[in-house]
Amino acid sequence: MKKVLYTDFVTTETLVEELFGNNKEIKKALTRSNLYKFWAKAVGEKFVNRSKPYSMMSGGTMIVACENAIVAQELTLRKTQIVVKLQPYLKSLKMNVKDLRFDPKKWENYRE
Repeated sequence: MKKVLYTDFVTTETLVEELFGNNKEIKKALTRSNLYKFWAKAVGEKFVNRSKPYSMMSGGTMIVACENAIVAQELTLRKTQIVVKLQPYLKSLKMNVKDLRFDPKKWENYRE
């Protein structure tokens, strides 16, 4: 029986480059999507269904849609803690989020 060596692994970055070429917008969208998946770990169970990452602005500001103004206020008070909890994920994705902005007006886009 022939022995199979598993040493020629392809990294995710290489695979993404092969699939999408050097299209920076697609790479940026994939990176943001991956970050948004970690939102629940950063805000906890209490706020995961009441807030969703909405978009990123230049300068490292993440816009977060909130169910209402009360949720936005609560998250604003916890902003520093949330950014600290996101740091390990930000480092692994090579992203920089310096600030969070909570906006209840954006929540309308998440209604089903």
